[in-house]
Amino acid sequence: MRVVILAGGLGTRLSEETIVRPKPMVEIGGHPILWHIMQWYAHFGFNEFVVALGYKGEQIKEYFLNYYTLSADISISLNDGSVTTHGSKRKDWTVHLIDTGLITMTGGRLARLRDWLPDQTFMMTYGDGLSNVDLHSLLSFHQSHSRLATVTAVRPPARFGNIELDGDIVTQFAEKSQSREGWINGGFFVLDRKVLDYIRSDSTSWEMDPLDRLSQEKQLAVYRHNGFWQPMDTLREKQILEDLWQSNKAPWKVAE
Repeated sequence: MRVVILAGGLGTRLSEETIVRPKPMVEIGGHPILWHIMQWYAHFGFNEFVVALGYKGEQIKEYFLNYYTLSADISISLNDGSVTTHGSKRKDWTVHLIDTGLITMTGGRLARLRDWLPDQTFMMTYGDGLSNVDLHSLLSFHQSHSRLATVTAVRPPARFGNIELDGDIVTQFAEKSQSREGWINGGFFVLDRKVLDYIRSDSTSWEMDPLDRLSQEKQLAVYRHNGFWQPMDTLREKQILEDLWQSNKAPWKVAE
């Protein structure tokens, strides 16, 4: 089963980083967030990826073209230019890197991948969010119903600290890790290939017309995930992810 990762957006809300690199290449713990996402899928045995490229997509191509060599020690013969690698961190991944246009919207990018999705069912997520969602459970849930799409619903992380007051006195000041109210789209979709027919053009936002029509037709099921989920839309959120990784408390971390 192939995994689609949307990795072509401009990432304007993280412009401090994305002015020089595509958002999926912003690093957490020395690895691009894209690598972390793929590592999580591969942990569950999903190791064939179709990455929808756009803004600065050549950097993502260069990363994977050089991945094998750059993750190893190397010996170079200055006599004939031959290169020998030692101890490369091999990945049993197949990565398809597909240019889907610079200004194409999320739905349009997905539609442009039609020829790269030969199976009836595939997975899809965004290239800027991490989670510890149980992907086997998610897939089993999707297979248990007859609808065309499943979206993972998550609790929105609180963007600001929580202050409790008694008059003018602060009684509690704490950083909340997750909101207790409401559910939002957390990505991590399982989709039937027929959903591509709901996308009209390059300018179609997946989150607007297609998901709205699928929900109106009762073809969109929801998988509720109460665990960790964190997007990387701002420098503050990037630092949250970095701190979790460096403190060895990253819920998405798995053995390499």
